[in-house]
This record gives sequence, C-alpha cells and structure tokens, in this order.
Amino acid sequence: MASKLLRAVVLGPPGSGKGTVGERIARSFGLQHLSSGQFLREILGIGGGEGRGGGGFGSIAAAFLPLTTAPFCRDACTGFPRTLGQAEALDRICELDLVISLNIPFETLKDRLSARWVHPASGRVYNMDFNPPHVQGVDDLTGEPLVQSQDDRPEAVAARLRKYKDAAKPVIELYKSRGILHSFSGTETNKIWPYVYTLLSSKIPPVLSDEEN
Repeated sequence: MASKLLRAVVLGPPGSGKGTVGERIARSFGLQHLSSGQFLREILGIGGGEGRGGGGFGSIAAAFLPLTTAPFCRDACTGFPRTLGQAEALDRICELDLVISLNIPFETLKDRLSARWVHPASGRVYNMDFNPPHVQGVDDLTGEPLVQSQDDRPEAVAARLRKYKDAAKPVIELYKSRGILHSFSGTETNKIWPYVYTLLSSKIPPVLSDEEN
C-alpha cells in the first residue's frame, strides 16, 4: 500500500475512460479504486450501468453518495462528484488532494459510447471496436447476455454529453479555483495515462512502474 494517503477523484464525460484510469491508478499506487456505479450496485443489490442523470438510478446515486463515501476518502474515486451539490457534500466529508479531469473530443466519445455494451449484473463494459467480448454478445466471465443501454444508443449520446458538460462545468471551475485540478486531453487512454502516472508519482510513491502496468 502507498505510504501516504491520497484523496483523489477522476472526472470525465461518459465514455472518457474514467474506470480504466481509476483501475490503473489503483494498481500502480496501491490505492483502492472506488467506482460510484459499482459501489451502489453492490450496496443496493441491483444491476445496470453507472448511475446517470435524469431520474431512476441516477437519482438514487445523488441521494446515497454523500452518505456512503465517508469511509472511503483515503482512496481514488471515479464517477463522483457529478454535480456541484455532490462536490459540496464531499467537502463536508474530506478534503481532496487532487482532481484529474479527462478531456476527450466529442466525436471520440460518441464513437466509444455507440459501440459500448454492458454486462448488467457486474457493470463490466465492452467496446466492440477495441475491447470486444471473446464471444459476440455475451460476457466473458459468466456467458450471460450483454445489453446496450438506451443511453448509449447513437440518438441519445449527444444529449448525455450536453447534460454532463452543463453539470460538470461548475464542479471543474470549483476545483480549478482551488489549484487542485489537473486536466488531460487526448483521444486514447493509453496516451493520456503516462502523464497521469507522472503527476501521481510526484505525490506518492508508485508500487509498479509505468511499464509494469
């Protein structure tokens, strides 16, 4: 485990690679990766993708996350906070050391999301372009069917991205004003990751080299 506590979150629009970056951070620095969607699925015992705005599971996420993040502020979280209200609630629980913001072009996000399929029970995500399942249409581990969320269908993607941009703008401005926001731009997670790794290495000692991850 890392010898120093690090309180960090990874922000980014749907399809930006938050989960991938969070998992790499966890492996490289000995931190616990906390995904808001997975955490709530385990607590509530329900399937589906990460909580998204607009009611339903997203409303549950907004209500539960300020209550459930308290024991986990030592770690690296992805998918939270999504709104200024959630950021303010997080402030009452712990003080963040840094915030990583992933800036991905709209066309890249649209292509990623439209090709994304999910295993509802676990939240495992596949992309038919660069991370397809071994057998088309079924989960690698369980053999159960994959589904495409209505939110990931091409006609819904643009609206989702606009909604994220509107909600995230004040959150990003808040962390920028505090001097803890670090933004990374690009179209491929593998090309963004070395810069994230270098940033974090300046804060805490890694347990894996960049090449080992």
